[in-house]
Amino acid sequence: MAWRPHILVFAAVLGLSGLVVSACTGAPPTDASSVSGAIAPVTDGVDAVDWEVTAWEIADAEAREIASVTAGEDGAFTLDLADDIRRPVFVDARPAGGEAPLLAGVIAEGTGEVTLNERTTVASGYGMAQFFGDAQPAGEEMPIANAAAMAANLADFATGEYSEVLTSSPNGSETETLAAFTSLTAMLSVCLVDESACVALFETAAGTSSVTSAAAAFAAIARDPSAEPEALFELAQDAAGTEPGLSDPPAAWTLALRFDGDGESLDGPGNFAIDPRGHIWINNNYEYGDDPTVPVCGSDEMFEFAPDGELVGTYSGGGLSGSGFGIDFDAEGRLWLSNYGFAAPEPGCPADQQPLHNSMTLFDDGDFLSPDTGFTQGDLSWPQGIEVARNGDVWIANCGNDTVAVYPDGDPEQARNLGSLGLEQPFTVIDNGRLMFVSAMVNSAVAVVEYDGTPIAGSPLTGAFDRPMGLGADAAGNVWVANSGGITLPCPDRVEEGRGVPSVTMIAPDGSSTIGPFTGGGVVLPWGLAIDGVGNVWVANFDGQRVSAFCGADPAVCPRGLGTGDGISPDDTGYAFDGLTRSTGIAVDPSGNVWVMNNWEQVPQQTNPGGHQIVAFVGAAPPVPVAPFTDGG
Repeated sequence: MAWRPHILVFAAVLGLSGLVVSACTGAPPTDASSVSGAIAPVTDGVDAVDWEVTAWEIADAEAREIASVTAGEDGAFTLDLADDIRRPVFVDARPAGGEAPLLAGVIAEGTGEVTLNERTTVASGYGMAQFFGDAQPAGEEMPIANAAAMAANLADFATGEYSEVLTSSPNGSETETLAAFTSLTAMLSVCLVDESACVALFETAAGTSSVTSAAAAFAAIARDPSAEPEALFELAQDAAGTEPGLSDPPAAWTLALRFDGDGESLDGPGNFAIDPRGHIWINNNYEYGDDPTVPVCGSDEMFEFAPDGELVGTYSGGGLSGSGFGIDFDAEGRLWLSNYGFAAPEPGCPADQQPLHNSMTLFDDGDFLSPDTGFTQGDLSWPQGIEVARNGDVWIANCGNDTVAVYPDGDPEQARNLGSLGLEQPFTVIDNGRLMFVSAMVNSAVAVVEYDGTPIAGSPLTGAFDRPMGLGADAAGNVWVANSGGITLPCPDRVEEGRGVPSVTMIAPDGSSTIGPFTGGGVVLPWGLAIDGVGNVWVANFDGQRVSAFCGADPAVCPRGLGTGDGISPDDTGYAFDGLTRSTGIAVDPSGNVWVMNNWEQVPQQTNPGGHQIVAFVGAAPPVPVAPFTDGG
């Protein structure tokens, strides 16, 4: 007797807030709207008769069964949606006697139909990867709904086809993600018709954990994509599909998507700030120009993107001028940006159009609070990284005059400059909850400073760093440092030196000691650094078209028995993606996506070196929640 697929799973983001399920032939209840569903695998030979469909409420700490129904002979079913169940909703369907959920999908808001197949299953697993248990996802309503929206960028849940985002520029044939996604769906196609392949998929994906649904298996792959890359590739090769996937096994099964907004504004995006809704705010270096040989001046725009990568706002004013790396929210939700003043040199950008290099911009709820010149108090000079400390002070790294400035409680009128603190070309500032840390490029140092501006004994720290740039602090206060080993900045004088050793280093919370440097993870030219929701470390590389990930201070949360400082991403390649250019900023959002900047082109022409996209590694990291803003009262 042929083995039969057992269970079908799909997640639903509902336009209404409740769900009641009835048999296909039953009358829908009063005050309910219907969603038509179809079990329609891409591969041939799968019997879709008599699936038992079960609906789960998942916008909570644990999935809760809310209804069930049996699908018809052709795999069709009807879901009758009521008003009292929170979205999103997860639904699984299994044939009589079945045990393992095998398919997944999402019902988008306002959608009246859903198709369930291999594509929708992989999309569900990856998009909501960080919220899956062994079978179903669960989590708070906002982040899990945002995760489901990102999943819809991989598959069209109404039709079961590839999504428009996945198949269109700047994705589609321009990157490897479509082929990788197709190979992942091929693994499931084999599983649907061959029980032994299904067992192999579950066991290979799960590693030392447990998964009891195919969607959960793909979520496990997304969470540790380099654990068994070749074994999974062999499963995909067993599928006799008509659509081409990858021709060679990848080093890691990451799925990355590029977003370019309106396609004619992003040019040299620098860094991210993420608000409590999961919206992504981006500063920008250059006026847009699609011909890199035509000189451009500094950008006067910043951008707001929705959690699924859609551009929702473009803002100009308040002294914005070629913003570099500094962008951060304060507790009230006001957005601070530093104006580094990137532009093509004269005569490309004329002298009277050269941006300023000495100001800060402040934005709040659609309005700029800074003047047209920006705030210039504090002896600012080519400011780069900024940090709004937990006490409300705004710290600014001035790489042009080797100083650090502070706006006490965010008030430029009280600005003070702390001097050099022993730093040459300071770049990034971070608050670990106890002290302030400032990295410096030229003298390979990190200053450790009290909130009142007094350096601690032994500051600045040296010896464990090599031209450090990005900083990040974990929940315990450990501070991680991205050692570029080779990046130099025009601040305003560029220091030309040979390459050192790219790595990351960990500093103890009190600044008393360092661990490392660590050189694995495929790190090649690290710039930005972010800490994920369990304390592991993510690095954006300005070369090599890759992101690197490292085990953080707590090895208990790391995969495969790795220890502190070990590379989670492959040592040879990192998490490589051919759609990356030269990356600077990196951030982890509340739904578990890792966002990276395409800041400069691979072969940058100084007339206009800017890249034109932001990139999401879908479902790759434990989420980083953002606390709600205060009312300022």
